[in-house]
Amino acid sequence: MKSDFNHCESLYWVFTQLCNDQCSHCYNLSGPKGARLSQEECMAIIENLPGQVGRLILSGGEPLAERKLLYAILDRLQERYEDRTQIMLQTNGDLLTERILDTLIEKGVTRFDIASIDRYHKYAGAKLEKLAAMFESRGVRGDHQGPLIQKGDYLLERPLSWGYWGATEDMWLGGNWARGRALEEGIWKRDPQHNFCTILSGARNFLGGYDDIPQEISIQLWRINPCCPGTRFPMGDARREKIADVLAKVAQHPVFQRLNDGDPWRMGEHLGVTGQMARAGTEALQNICLYCDAFFEEHMQEWNTSGFVELPVVSKKAGA
Repeated sequence: MKSDFNHCESLYWVFTQLCNDQCSHCYNLSGPKGARLSQEECMAIIENLPGQVGRLILSGGEPLAERKLLYAILDRLQERYEDRTQIMLQTNGDLLTERILDTLIEKGVTRFDIASIDRYHKYAGAKLEKLAAMFESRGVRGDHQGPLIQKGDYLLERPLSWGYWGATEDMWLGGNWARGRALEEGIWKRDPQHNFCTILSGARNFLGGYDDIPQEISIQLWRINPCCPGTRFPMGDARREKIADVLAKVAQHPVFQRLNDGDPWRMGEHLGVTGQMARAGTEALQNICLYCDAFFEEHMQEWNTSGFVELPVVSKKAGA
């Protein structure tokens, strides 16, 4: 793995869980009453980000539901990184207007991803034609092959672009993440052979060392995670800890080393939990993320009692 954690290739930050919609598949319980951060907390998090970030993805919730906070974040990111970081925005597009688009471009956003083209979202893609015309009128080129899964120099992609995607049973939220409302509603992938750690937004390569996918970490509000679904206990608190310091610390731990390898079935070997035992546990729970949760509950409590804040447990519906 890498040794310089003050450089992060990709960073995904859910800075709000406030949203104008309340989708049944939402892994972080976003909605009209979604959890929020103060502007002071967001500014503290920005100060704790790595000194060099290739791309920074701002997401929610719905970022435009907290437009004033979003603008403040963009202004501070511009002050800190200038043009050295590509800023990407994930939005459902519901609240986007020409005036808002102009402001976002002015404040440094160069990539827009409309993450709502699926059956779970309110409009399910019905506004796509209108959004396409809006982007075209501002010189934002259409690029339906989103750059999220690509490695490379993101600063070479600074020309304005946009794309769209959505949740399906095979990819992204609807098919994989046994979290939040998706867990409550039973919309999660029941396949013990599916290793979510090995795909983008999983934990593989969050500490670096591999060339097949970007090195990416996730911050859910303030929780520093190796993956977007998040481990049962976060690695640290971005409001109070330097992310580079947190990554350097977890890089010494065999559990997080195995997650970086994309091999969660081996994360307990140092404790005598064999791969065969781990796969049997995953078979019983039918999902690798649920097995990871159970493993953390049993074997990683010392991280929780050492200052790591426990995430709330969401019970599955009976028979889910």
